[in-house]
Amino acid sequence: MLARPLKWKGIKKMARKTKAEAAATRDSILDAAEKLFAEQGVSRTTLQHIASAAGVTRGAIYWHFLDKGALFNAMFDRAKMPMDEAMQVLDNSRDVRDPLQCLRDDMMTVLRIVKEDEKARRVFEIATLKTEFIDEVDSVRARRRESIGLWQERMEGHLKQAQEKGLLRAGVSTVAAAQGGWIMVDGLIRNWIFEPTMFGLLELGGTVIDTYLNGLRS
Repeated sequence: MLARPLKWKGIKKMARKTKAEAAATRDSILDAAEKLFAEQGVSRTTLQHIASAAGVTRGAIYWHFLDKGALFNAMFDRAKMPMDEAMQVLDNSRDVRDPLQCLRDDMMTVLRIVKEDEKARRVFEIATLKTEFIDEVDSVRARRRESIGLWQERMEGHLKQAQEKGLLRAGVSTVAAAQGGWIMVDGLIRNWIFEPTMFGLLELGGTVIDTYLNGLRS
């Protein structure tokens, strides 16, 4: 009578181990894909390249993912763009006596994450520089558009607070200023990723952001 419970315990333990091993294999495939997509682009990376880098067979990839498009989208589902990560770490309860200083902190946080977080930087690089937006990976374009939209809303919120406090120069459009601010940050990141030795991202970024904000102050 005691044998059955012990047998079922063993089966459950094996099932848990198998499930954990499958999850580990899936993660190793996604890790390999992420690195290869960043190094050589999405279109030039084949499933065989990914399988070899992950140390698995192509069959193992197909067991987890329908095709390269499904793998690509799964990689982004688990990843965080620098803007997403910044919004999670920033404290919304900060002192807002100077909303423009809060805006500066936000913009510098994005740059700092790009510089210090290799995974966030790699995801940004793939999404902006290494992807041809064909139908099978077009969901990434939609996600990036949503992420940028949320970030610009946050920036515009700081600018509207500054406007209400009389800190913003007369005639400034908060919508245009928010869009321009993001375009500036996006350009800094793109150029730095393309050639990191060209300039210091935080050093030059801080100078450029200060110049931008000084132009907005009343």
